[in-house]
Amino acid sequence: MTFPITRFRRLRANPVLRDMMRENTVTLNDLIYPIFVEEELDDFAPVESMPGINRIPEQKLGQVVKEIYAAGIKAIMTFGVSHRKDDTGSDSWNENGLLARMTKRAKDAAPELLVISDTCFCEYTSHGHCGVIHGEDVHNDHTIENLAKQSVVAARAGADMIAPSAMMDGQVAAIRAGLDGHGFSNLPIMAYSSKFASAFYGPFRAAAGCDLIGDRKAYQMDPANGREALRESMSDEAEGADILMVKPALPYLDVLNQVRQHSLLPIAAYQVSGEYAMIKFAAQAGAIDEHRVVRETLSSIKRAGADLILTYFAMDIARQGF
Repeated sequence: MTFPITRFRRLRANPVLRDMMRENTVTLNDLIYPIFVEEELDDFAPVESMPGINRIPEQKLGQVVKEIYAAGIKAIMTFGVSHRKDDTGSDSWNENGLLARMTKRAKDAAPELLVISDTCFCEYTSHGHCGVIHGEDVHNDHTIENLAKQSVVAARAGADMIAPSAMMDGQVAAIRAGLDGHGFSNLPIMAYSSKFASAFYGPFRAAAGCDLIGDRKAYQMDPANGREALRESMSDEAEGADILMVKPALPYLDVLNQVRQHSLLPIAAYQVSGEYAMIKFAAQAGAIDEHRVVRETLSSIKRAGADLILTYFAMDIARQGF
């Protein structure tokens, strides 16, 4: 019998002890802030399904990026809201397109801020899919050729990291070869390695303006699958990914933990738009304490094995503290 020799409450008796015994901590060093940048927009456009989040006018991006960096955030992920969509998303590999312009503008405004370029096509295609459509299917191999081109354009514009999210087979290897072949062998890749066909992405689609024809179930993962997620992540590691990512975060903490157990690479998790919206609207309804719930969810993601967390709460945390 361990009681009363073992008393767990001894180490919970006061705030100092509780702070000293805390196993996982989250700081601004761990957070990446996703932002939406729209061309030909005059003023900030609130995203109704994501309270507190705006589409940022391209012309005001420099000002916003300076504010983000001044708040103590170390890294952003950029998503473009394009007005020049076509069936292949070609504006994303145009040296003068939105992706290149917003990357350069962000780096010019805050050179020390880490700018991560989301590498995909859904924001730039007229059909909303993540690649080239052949018939009714997204053509894997043609898409990864274009992903490599997009990555090189982002690198030339000053991106500090490439983050492929299209979930095409072989995309990491194709991007690594493209970057290396153009002199960017030191540019890291953060792979969306276990990305699920999730219902939690709804608010993002409104924010990024990527209306979808059909669904992405033929390339994003079945939410019921765990072993497959591990295979996807291990494959991306073998192809040369420097960081692995699980997306979404909270519904897939088991997957996150499995990836952590099988890889020594840094692991990222994306607290997606639906997770953000649920907390915001529940707090607005008075059902939860937003401040405490945000910190509890981020701690759970860290506890499951994440080194980095992409979250729309990053600026709230920077302003309010932990």
